[in-house]
Amino acid sequence: MGSGPFALWRWERLFSDYRVFAEGLLVTLSVAVLALLLALALGVVLGIFSTSGVKPLKAIARVYVEFFQNTPLVVQIFFVFNALPKIGIMLDVFSIGFLVIGMYHGAYVAEVVRSGIQSIPKGQTEASRSQGFTYIQTMRYVILPQTIQIILPPLTNQAVNLIKNTSTLAVIAGGDLMYRSDSWASNGTLSYGPAYVVTGILYFILCFPLATFARRYEEKLKSRDITTSKEIAVMEEVIEC
Repeated sequence: MGSGPFALWRWERLFSDYRVFAEGLLVTLSVAVLALLLALALGVVLGIFSTSGVKPLKAIARVYVEFFQNTPLVVQIFFVFNALPKIGIMLDVFSIGFLVIGMYHGAYVAEVVRSGIQSIPKGQTEASRSQGFTYIQTMRYVILPQTIQIILPPLTNQAVNLIKNTSTLAVIAGGDLMYRSDSWASNGTLSYGPAYVVTGILYFILCFPLATFARRYEEKLKSRDITTSKEIAVMEEVIEC
């Protein structure tokens, strides 16, 4: 029987205990989905706040974004896990996971939404307001539908980062894929090699399709913009003639 980090018996043991990794993967997916929904909700609201003309709303969005972007996710998780119980706020590790990760990535989604809104020509907002639309109606019916196409690639990249960041739950025994992998490997046989290889592959399977979609969609948008620019140039030449 080999004793190397990737010895055959270690792999046999891993595949016989596949349920450990399957359960961890399910927790990771559940946390990722809920955190992503929370991040999108916060991001859209804060993105709209950032582009509004109301200074208090802009200030709220700015403070939120700066705080979450400039403090480590692990510190935020440890704070909620260790500090909040001292003041009577008790949350299970699953709730801590999707809430903290969702709030953390909500700051990045907010910046993506803000950039997308600001990329829409101001004339469209002015035209909508001249037709009697309120600010919220303008955002809902005119600006945001156009913004979605622009921000879809960076939003997808944020989803990829969010999935990878679920691994930080391992520091509080979150029951996620990384935690279960590490716990399994350290339980007796120290089979870290196979455990981490399989864990990396599972994360790759989750993230690679999303990253590929984001890249191809962004290339499609660039190609469409180039085509549109050429069509405008041809029309201008025809008009001049």
